[in-house]
Amino acid sequence: MRALLDTHALLWYALNDQKLSTNARDLIVDSTNEIHVSPASFWEIAIKVSIGKLALHQPFETFIDLCLNQYHFLLLPIAPDHTARVAQLPFPPKHKDPFDRLLVAQAIAESMAIISDDSQLDAYPVTRLWN
Repeated sequence: MRALLDTHALLWYALNDQKLSTNARDLIVDSTNEIHVSPASFWEIAIKVSIGKLALHQPFETFIDLCLNQYHFLLLPIAPDHTARVAQLPFPPKHKDPFDRLLVAQAIAESMAIISDDSQLDAYPVTRLWN
């Protein structure tokens, strides 16, 4: 299975946070699955670190290296067709997060599920995996 990590799932896995569901953790560690991460997630984390909303206990560059080289997450580059998909997505009344919208668009364009605890993503035509 191919799946894209939502930003919080990426963080919770990397930080060994108990908020990550057992099912999500099992999906991530299953070596038969291809687990992808978007540069949009790294960008979102970088913004939160820079404004003091998130503290990593390591340099940001080390965090990226850990995700790509130790956990072997695959980087899913942002392609023009991904951004075109964003333009086609509905705007659910209570969900306008631009990072989430890009992740959803990437997952749809690449026929991937998204590993996320965010039930607001259920408003989009994407398979969300969590429980």
